[in-house]
Amino acid sequence: MVEQARNTRDSATAKDRSSSRSSPKADLVVVANRLPVRHATTNGTGEWQPSPGGLVSALTSVLQNRNGLWIGWPGTSEYQTSPKSYEGIRLKAVDISPEEYENFYLGFSNATLWPLYHDAIRAPTFHRHWWTAYTQVNMRFAVSVAEEVAPGGSVWIHDYQLQLVPQMLRQLRPDVRIGFFLHIPFPPIELFMQLPWRREILAGLLGADLIGFQVTQAASNFSRMARRQSAATGTDSLLDYNGRRIRVGAFPISVDCEQIVTLANDPFIRARAKEIRKDLGDPELVLLGVDRLDYTKGIQQRIKAVSEMFQDGSLTPGKHVMVQVAVPSRETDAHYERERHQLEQAVSEMNGEYGQVGSPVVHYLHQNLPFAELVALYLVADVMLVTPFRDGMNLVAKEYVMCRTDLTGRLVLSEFAGAAAELRGAFMVNPHDLEGVKEAIRLAVNAGPKEAKDRMTRMRRKTYRRDVYDWAASFLLALQQTAM
Repeated sequence: MVEQARNTRDSATAKDRSSSRSSPKADLVVVANRLPVRHATTNGTGEWQPSPGGLVSALTSVLQNRNGLWIGWPGTSEYQTSPKSYEGIRLKAVDISPEEYENFYLGFSNATLWPLYHDAIRAPTFHRHWWTAYTQVNMRFAVSVAEEVAPGGSVWIHDYQLQLVPQMLRQLRPDVRIGFFLHIPFPPIELFMQLPWRREILAGLLGADLIGFQVTQAASNFSRMARRQSAATGTDSLLDYNGRRIRVGAFPISVDCEQIVTLANDPFIRARAKEIRKDLGDPELVLLGVDRLDYTKGIQQRIKAVSEMFQDGSLTPGKHVMVQVAVPSRETDAHYERERHQLEQAVSEMNGEYGQVGSPVVHYLHQNLPFAELVALYLVADVMLVTPFRDGMNLVAKEYVMCRTDLTGRLVLSEFAGAAAELRGAFMVNPHDLEGVKEAIRLAVNAGPKEAKDRMTRMRRKTYRRDVYDWAASFLLALQQTAM
């Protein structure tokens, strides 16, 4: 890897000189697997649309104020041209071929790193040709950044797909500040040790000046691993490595609170919420799950718990109803197709057992929903079920809390979601414990108005203190304070 970076540096420098005449260098570069826009088909016509989510909004606002550039993959190899700008910031696309998508993204990123970093809920797969593709694509990102960042500028690299970029970039551009943020968990030592390329990943991350995680435990896992498997010394928060000092810490991500509150108070969205409740048959109580379709989210365990509660009489068909939104994810991956099939079979069996004609006990949606529609669903939900087996943060929980402006609603939350460290007012649950899941739902369903209000007040106050803009600002401030 080191030799490859050295061989690449001269060509990157040459390109850097030639391109400097045509476009200004960026003082701040955000690097992510994806650009903040995606190609979508609407009414039979393809067009580029903004990617959903508060992260894009927060990073866009930061880049607008700092002569910024966003570098990422446009999400497809089909279209040769992608937008050059978005909301006043410049974009630069990194090409990934269909074969590289299979090996780098579906392979190493999501069949090796994803399961390993999520407690090996599914066994990770290790293939050398996947690792080769991962290395090559990371180098392509590093070279692209080296060409565009201004002398002494700052670079913020995001997530598990790009863990080698910090060190590769440092070898190409030692003059810039480099920050890295991992959006998913970082595993404990005994799991990370399984990775054949563990030292290479650690060396890649240690190229950064600041390494951020969602929670303190993940930061500690990394620092301990770095001290054990590399030449790094120091503490959980400050590491010394190759003559540099690296700061390691927790920077819990949040949501765009004001935007969500505004949407939750919108008369049209509130009217839509009433319409949804009517379409559900005006039940006494609505349970809601909103998840990306992924085996880490514990959706099937949740469905099983609710099914058993209908069976034992804790929930009553017609009086109680559940809505489960499963957002499509990695649909070309056979593992995810199997997950979808198993989930849909469980939903079908549950409705067949406890539903009535025109009145299912579970309403299942496998689709992307506009955020305004999600907000309407959050307003409908009396009990929100967020029960992942492992999650870096889980912003659905925070979105739900911010929607409950009337301080109603109850949140059932997994102890293994990063959000559990902040949302102490939730009904906490170990998602591996089926009886425990049922008991948490039972307590939430039976909670009185005062208890629900007290719990929701605590969670909203905590979430309001630091929104996604505060998160971005605090990370970049910490990055600026690191020594060059």
